[in-house]
Amino acid sequence: MSALHHRRAVFLMLASAAFFVANMLLVRALGELGLANVWLIAVARFIVGLALILTVYRREFQPAHLWRNRKLIDRGLVGGAGTYVTYLTVIELGAGRATFIGNTYVIWGAFLAAWVLKEKLRTSVLVGGLSALIGLALLTNIFSSANPPGLYDALAVLGALMSAHVVVTIRQLHDCEHTSTIFAAQCVYGLLLCTGPAIATFAPLSPPAWAVLIVASLCAGAGQLTMTRAFRDLPVAEGSLIQMLVPLGIAAGGVFFFGEHFAPPELLGAALILAGCAFIAFRRDATAAGPGE
Repeated sequence: MSALHHRRAVFLMLASAAFFVANMLLVRALGELGLANVWLIAVARFIVGLALILTVYRREFQPAHLWRNRKLIDRGLVGGAGTYVTYLTVIELGAGRATFIGNTYVIWGAFLAAWVLKEKLRTSVLVGGLSALIGLALLTNIFSSANPPGLYDALAVLGALMSAHVVVTIRQLHDCEHTSTIFAAQCVYGLLLCTGPAIATFAPLSPPAWAVLIVASLCAGAGQLTMTRAFRDLPVAEGSLIQMLVPLGIAAGGVFFFGEHFAPPELLGAALILAGCAFIAFRRDATAAGPGE
């Protein structure tokens, strides 16, 4: 790979991380404005995602596969529901806390891949997983009798488990489906899940609120597409490290823009989650690479 291609891939991955940070902070802003119709937020993201797929991948996209391939249906239903859970916990827990918990999908995905895909469960996975699980316990105050984890903490963990399931399913689908069709499954089945509740709970939005909602949805779609393109020329470990900037950026934005607060044990927990996930990403990529890769 040429230096030019590598620099372009790094730039695209950094842009992807920035888009994802902006998406979550804009969703958080909608919650602060009292416009927390999570069903509508999810629907907007799915519609914009489909529009981007039809614009960028209109030749590669195979819509008929969405109804024929059971794995695509599985990916779509779980992924669509997971998107709703993610946005709900961002609004209820705060962007930083929800994103750190959601980031533990890396751990759950590694264990699930060992079970479903028969991947070797390496020592690095166990070490990184233990670090992240200790961090999760600290971040959610599971050891505190005064402020134990609540319903939305449990939902955030459920969302991470759903993301892990989706990651493993996507790996299975890449053998037979194009990225655009896999991404479209989330959008199509997410719309089937969320459109009805969004209509039932709809309340008129002001023009600024609509603008924030549309920009947030565009950021989510742009983040997905730029990340997909960047991984074509970027090693998994390097791309994963750059994506680790997302929870850090969201946490910083939550503190700066919304006055979110992390106690010292919670900060330690967030750091352990990031360290465990980054360690797994690096070690799995290094051990999978051959001598000349």
